[in-house]
Amino acid sequence: MTSPQYKVKLSQLAKEFAFEEIHIPEGIEHMYVRRSDMSRPGLPLAGFFTNFESERIQLIGNMENAYLASLSSTDRYDALDRFFQHDIIALLITSGLQIYPEILELAKKHNTPLYRTTIETSAIMAALIASLSLSLAERITRHGVLVEVYGEGILILGDSGIGKSETAIELVKRGHRLIADDAVEIKKVSSKTLVGTAPEVIRHYIELRGIGIVDVRRIFGMGSVKETEKVDLVINFEIWEQGKIYERFGLDTEYTEILGIKIPSITVPVKPGRNLAVIIEIAAMNNRQKKMGYNTAVEFNNKLMSQYQQNVDNDK
Repeated sequence: MTSPQYKVKLSQLAKEFAFEEIHIPEGIEHMYVRRSDMSRPGLPLAGFFTNFESERIQLIGNMENAYLASLSSTDRYDALDRFFQHDIIALLITSGLQIYPEILELAKKHNTPLYRTTIETSAIMAALIASLSLSLAERITRHGVLVEVYGEGILILGDSGIGKSETAIELVKRGHRLIADDAVEIKKVSSKTLVGTAPEVIRHYIELRGIGIVDVRRIFGMGSVKETEKVDLVINFEIWEQGKIYERFGLDTEYTEILGIKIPSITVPVKPGRNLAVIIEIAAMNNRQKKMGYNTAVEFNNKLMSQYQQNVDNDK
């Protein structure tokens, strides 16, 4: 179930998917969808309402339509009346099906929004769930930069002034894309996936100390920005500390937990002379290789162990 603190206007959703408006009651602008899951009300139409979820958008497709067609006009009216009495959020007729007069009459009687679409039931259900899962997802805002590098979503974190924005600009110059600077809104769209975007007011902008606000889209073109991107890797920038031991082989995978999901992460020490953009490019490619089943650190370690064993055998 989606958290109730997030909601989407029903009218906005209908406009997004170009639904045909059959009956729109007064106050539609104050009606909201708070659930990303859908219902096909076969059992409710037959009179079974145990665990019925009225906050879900209800879809009538070919199967439900065929059941209604099998009833007499009186029985169809009674079945639909029991159904509408449960204060459903909205009813959507799919596949361009004919709308029975009883449905329209009862939608008006119970002030229920009634829509129709020519899209088939399974297709529109999948599209609605995908859209609502993103809009209603649990979210958090992190101070950082999100860029797409070689298809990998890289979330750069670190203290203010450490060079996150400057590195992002360098990456954009090298052909990669900016998603968000300064504030990254991260949404949990599934049990395994985080998607990041920028708050609308600062989308496509970067703040560079000494210069000010820069419009990346206008300077570098539309290909330099992207609206959203998955978070595949977290890179933590920190000031280089003399004497501190940093990871050199990469055998142990570290993780950063965001919204209950563990994302692979690395720590990059920052000091003058380091080309951070190149380091991030290599980190992105390396992370992509790991997802494809190739781990350079493990292979290198296996070679070392094999060489060591060979030397031991030769000494015997």
